Amino acid sequence: MCKFKTNNFLINVEVNKYLESIIHNKLFANGYIFYGAEGVGKKETALHFIKQIFKQYSSNAKVEEKINNKNHPDFLMIEPSSFIKGKKAKNGDSQKPIINNMDIIKIEQIRNVKTFLNQKSIEAEKKIVLIIDAHLMNEAASNCLLKTLEEPSNGIFILLTSKLNLLLDTITSRCQLIRFKSFSSKELNYFLQKSLDPSKLDIIKNLNFQDLVNSANGSPGNLYKNIEIWKELSDEITSQLNSPLKDHLEILKVCKLISEQLEIYQQICLINLIQQMWWRETSNINLVKKLEKLKLHIKNNIQPRLAWEVTLLKIAIEDL
Repeated sequence: MCKFKTNNFLINVEVNKYLESIIHNKLFANGYIFYGAEGVGKKETALHFIKQIFKQYSSNAKVEEKINNKNHPDFLMIEPSSFIKGKKAKNGDSQKPIINNMDIIKIEQIRNVKTFLNQKSIEAEKKIVLIIDAHLMNEAASNCLLKTLEEPSNGIFILLTSKLNLLLDTITSRCQLIRFKSFSSKELNYFLQKSLDPSKLDIIKNLNFQDLVNSANGSPGNLYKNIEIWKELSDEITSQLNSPLKDHLEILKVCKLISEQLEIYQQICLINLIQQMWWRETSNINLVKKLEKLKLHIKNNIQPRLAWEVTLLKIAIEDL
């Protein structure tokens, strides 16, 4: 019987056992949806599941290598592609377009799935399609996938999502749902202590371990991201973030550094971390709410530096 990598903390034990039984009995459904928070091991588990399925049909020692390199003839991975959306500015007479980068899965990508499935399998009895962040399919792509799921085929679909509610009900009803649970603070603490490279301990010397764990929202992946982001921050920033800033000049300086040093997704992770740190320091719910609004502005790419400045200055004036 196939054994999943039980020493990999990112693999949920209950999911592990269920997938082992599927492979052992060779009772494969046409579709599976792996759902749960970001960073809880959905993609890692899916790829291992796919490798074990293909090993049922082929003794080729290069199966894992082919999957890792995305060049197995019976495997197709669909990932969101960047879509640039522009709109005219509303303020003043400026006609300069406002550009927002959006990741979506387009209908052309799903049409390629149908072409892929219509081709004869080469090394296995079934072809496998893995769709990353399936909730990012646009309406046309979702409807196209639904039709493909409804038609008999020699394919197995595995959809990964952190937002199950954004998938069409008609798609979820045609797939087996496999939930990946978030990890408890105790589990994440264990994970942090066991897996963190001792050489990285210095980069969190100004950071409370529990703040790091709480801001991860039950996700080992987020925990790693937070560590990496904190490591990239200059001492000028980290030395100022343990508690809310009061000095207006220091606020402007820190906001400038954050907007220059960090990408948007890194800024969002940093806000999650600051919320934990400042809540522990102040127990001020209004402060936390202001940071939550800041997060929404950053996600919408609304002049990040200005959004940081306005938020932190409001906190200094109204909440301290």
